[in-house]
Amino acid sequence: MKIKSLLFGFFLVLSCFCMALGTFSCGSTPSRSGPSLAEAQAAANEAQDRMDGKQPASSQGGLPAQGAAQGASSAKQEPVLNTGKNQPAWVNSVDSVYNRNQYVAASGGASSREMAEKNALSNLIAIFGQSVIADQTVTNIYKEVVNSGKTGGYTDSTDIENTIRTAASMDSLVGAEIREVWYDSKSEYFAVAVMEKAKTARLYSEMIKANQNLIKNLVNMSQAEKNSMEGYSRYQFAAVVADINISYGNLLRVIGATPPGELKIGDDYRLEAVDIAKAIPIGLKVQNDKAERIQGAFAKAVSDLKFRSGGVNSRYVLDVNIVTSPVDLPNQSNKYTRIELRANLMDTSSGTVLLPYNYNTREGHVSQSEADNRAYSAAEKKIKDDYAKIFNNYISQLIPKK
Repeated sequence: MKIKSLLFGFFLVLSCFCMALGTFSCGSTPSRSGPSLAEAQAAANEAQDRMDGKQPASSQGGLPAQGAAQGASSAKQEPVLNTGKNQPAWVNSVDSVYNRNQYVAASGGASSREMAEKNALSNLIAIFGQSVIADQTVTNIYKEVVNSGKTGGYTDSTDIENTIRTAASMDSLVGAEIREVWYDSKSEYFAVAVMEKAKTARLYSEMIKANQNLIKNLVNMSQAEKNSMEGYSRYQFAAVVADINISYGNLLRVIGATPPGELKIGDDYRLEAVDIAKAIPIGLKVQNDKAERIQGAFAKAVSDLKFRSGGVNSRYVLDVNIVTSPVDLPNQSNKYTRIELRANLMDTSSGTVLLPYNYNTREGHVSQSEADNRAYSAAEKKIKDDYAKIFNNYISQLIPKK
């Protein structure tokens, strides 16, 4: 029975590329972990039905009609296993069965059927190269924001939103499937993974169009909305979506298709986000600081993200409170100081805490004053190392629901 590995977003399969071999012949047996074939088939059926408005199309070429019918009826069934003595032509030459003008195909072999199928899929993925792989951070943000439901108000129709949601749920190549499996009756299984170019072009084109619609609505806002954390975040997420579209466009070009419309790169939107950040001052209010060390650390983190620190009556304020206290430890000659730091990024227009941040540690020395100094040094280093990343991750997912 036919198993579809309907994948999306090519960007999540970087691990596959690292382990896949570059040879797509009967002797290629790269080892890699991959999505469960049953899971991939279930996802394929759901996405295909949604995008096609019908049951999954029957198999073309290679797979008998009976096997194709079984493939449409159950996600748990597998492609027909050929155990005949005659080796299929695709084992040595995939192109002899799956014409390059119509298909992208690759074979894989292994001592188990499951591994042979995974190797075939891995080899198919490897054909496209790194140009279709989006950065892992970009991929994660895209999936998290879409799955949170925040994008629903920024799409023009339910169909577009469903396409985006389906895309974000996929883990590999859209439209890839195992067409045939052959066992040599001795020790080796061989599988062939196939993508129909026409179907793949249609599916990826639809996903690009859906993302283009999302970007259009993300950046459509008033100037007042734009010069806010939410406006900054919307442009940052538009950059993420644009990066995803670039990877899809590259895939379409590999199979000889033309991407729909103009594909802007993510950095075009990031540059606009930088201009927005420069227009948003973040006030710093730090209590119980020591030589303004903690304030300086937070100011640097804010500056690294291109925001301005300071400003009187700023809408956004980073409210920081520091408490230090001596710690008595039995049978210890050193003195110890505990430092507890609470930093809340506030939106003063609503009185809400946008991003809470807490840190505490204990430092020791022969003198209490030096223990205090080391506690502040530890907090200062922690802020410089971590806060900009935490702030940026928060901002990247701040998109308000509509």
